[in-house]
Amino acid sequence: MTVDEVARVSEQVLDRVGTVVVGMRDALELALATILAGGHVLFEDAPGLGKTLAARSLASALGLDFRRLQCTPDLLPSDITGSYVFDPAASRFEFRPGPVFTGLFLADEINRTAPKTQSALLEAMAEGQVTVEGTRFPLPAPFHVVATSNPVEYEGTYPLPEAQLDRFMVRLSVGYPSRESEQQVLQNRVARRHEVATVEPVIDTTTLLAMQAGVETVHVDPDVVRYCVDLAAETRDHESVAIGASPRGSQGLLLVARARAVLRGRDYVTPDDVKAVAVPVLAHRLSLTTPAWAAGVSPADLVAQVVARVPGPPVVSRSGGAPAAEPSAVAR
Repeated sequence: MTVDEVARVSEQVLDRVGTVVVGMRDALELALATILAGGHVLFEDAPGLGKTLAARSLASALGLDFRRLQCTPDLLPSDITGSYVFDPAASRFEFRPGPVFTGLFLADEINRTAPKTQSALLEAMAEGQVTVEGTRFPLPAPFHVVATSNPVEYEGTYPLPEAQLDRFMVRLSVGYPSRESEQQVLQNRVARRHEVATVEPVIDTTTLLAMQAGVETVHVDPDVVRYCVDLAAETRDHESVAIGASPRGSQGLLLVARARAVLRGRDYVTPDDVKAVAVPVLAHRLSLTTPAWAAGVSPADLVAQVVARVPGPPVVSRSGGAPAAEPSAVAR
């Protein structure tokens, strides 16, 4: 698919999801950009803000098979990946796939399950496969993980290890809706006369794969690549950061910025694309020093400081000259 086609279809997807998910256009655009970039999404916010509804609606609009797993402390890795079960009729053990064998897997309240179970997703997120008792089982393509996390409760929760956080391409915070958006949520509930809100598919998995291939054609100027590396490197040198963003972070920065450019109808990436996605891509990858953590320093604020003090490259276009006016944003 061409960039214009991807942008047009993406707008249709966001509009369709927006009929049931109100006041989350910016977060939904970043989530869609992450999926187009081939990544995984972590929604982290207070309960009741529509994170699960957003994930389910996005999966439906994209035509993806969707499975949801409510994470609990007694959940086992095999509850995610599947396991071998003895079949008396055939007198042998057969593999029964777990819920991770789907197009979009929602791990709801992932921080409520133990690290051993959380780690069951690492191989799936990184390599698109799971290994059970030494046997490799490939996952369907496309495959994406959307996880939700509740940061306001600590009893009965397990913080996500840094290695797992690094596998999520972006971490998004929804925030409370405006009064107008909250009023619209209530009006929508009254109008549909039942609890469950549904979204009809806009595309199928074949079209999604074509859209992802279209994103891969976007031009990235070497100066923009260097800018992504400079931002990631600056986080490693910040006085309040113990462990900065890894090369996976700089790569995620570039990939999400590229998808954002496509959503805006451009076949080239600008420095503004990189700046716009820097916080959701990099903030969750930072480990703060003890004094910074004790002082309540926010990783998001640190990334914003880094973006402000690292000089960006000249504005670039597909031809290398000054770009034309940017097309209207999908999420404007």
